[in-house]
Amino acid sequence: MKIRELGIEGAWEITPQQHGDPRGMFMEWYRFDKLAGAVGRPLRLAQANLSVSARGVVRGVHFADVPPGQAKYVICVRGTVLDVIVDLRVGSSTFGRWEGVQLDDTDRRAVYLSEGLGHGFGALTDDATLSYLCSATYNPAGEHTVHPLDEELGIEWPADVPVLSARDDAAPTLAQARERGLLPEYDACRRLVTTIGPDGMSHSTGM
Repeated sequence: MKIRELGIEGAWEITPQQHGDPRGMFMEWYRFDKLAGAVGRPLRLAQANLSVSARGVVRGVHFADVPPGQAKYVICVRGTVLDVIVDLRVGSSTFGRWEGVQLDDTDRRAVYLSEGLGHGFGALTDDATLSYLCSATYNPAGEHTVHPLDEELGIEWPADVPVLSARDDAAPTLAQARERGLLPEYDACRRLVTTIGPDGMSHSTGM
């Protein structure tokens, strides 16, 4: 398993080692210890999600309030997607920057994104299926979205006419979300990281 940090702090690409023979294939698509060793803290498994999308569907850009935040570990188990990570942390040196990683059922790469980063993806095939692990359970009151077609972000989605949900289509731009105080602060994200213990949970009472 190869783990490398991307150009946005807190975002990582994971490439598993696949073992194949005439019977099929086996691989470790997630390793708690190896991820923790690279990232510097463990990922608490609080919820696991599965998402199936038709070709041309774009989902995101989604993020959660910090604290508590929500880290994610994402892999494509069927088809192909362009997975997109966006730095939404106000005060970060890469604020507003995005990075894309192709996830598919051939190379079977995964991505990990820390609390405070935005996440989205565009489906390049029908029935594109993502499986992702989350460090916190779904909290509708603390989860938000930035419009995926915001010109300021300039994300190069792999679709001529992206298909959006009603929620994502009505989402604010990056500038509007910042004006409304919705975006996480970089310093708050950094402080949160320092409070995460060996169990993957924050142990600060002051957050």
